[in-house]
Amino acid sequence: MKRALCIFIILSICLSVFGCTVTKTGDTSKTADQPADTAAYAGSDTEAETGAVSGVDVDLTVLSSTMVYSEVYNMTVYPDEYLGKTVKMRGSFAYAKGDDRYYFACIIADATACCSQGIEFVLADEKKFPDEYPELDTEITVTGVFDTYFEGKNMYCQLINAVME
Repeated sequence: MKRALCIFIILSICLSVFGCTVTKTGDTSKTADQPADTAAYAGSDTEAETGAVSGVDVDLTVLSSTMVYSEVYNMTVYPDEYLGKTVKMRGSFAYAKGDDRYYFACIIADATACCSQGIEFVLADEKKFPDEYPELDTEITVTGVFDTYFEGKNMYCQLINAVME
């Protein structure tokens, strides 16, 4: 009886360890601490296909608030996984004045609205600020190509060639 219990415990531990290292497609190169494929979060194959057909690689508008917050976190921690992908997101409009320009962002709060993250965007069409921009905290949808840039030693994420709705 003790031997069977030991074998069961060892198998349980092995399964829990190895179960976390295999993705849905069986690719063992991704582990639990790397971002998952965003198509898995889309909710259904139809939604994932719709995103692909419309040219959007990562559609954050179809995810729950918790998943959106998590995915934006992944974008900031693992930016290389998202470079060049078209991202669509919905959140609050925000801006900040820098030394020589304004920075515009789409801010997303988590499910409890205690924390927020955002991604800067640069519109494809020049617009005059503040006349052609929404009021602060207005809900917006932004679609653009994910990119990174450096200012000094700091790296920042942004959506370039963006369209704001």
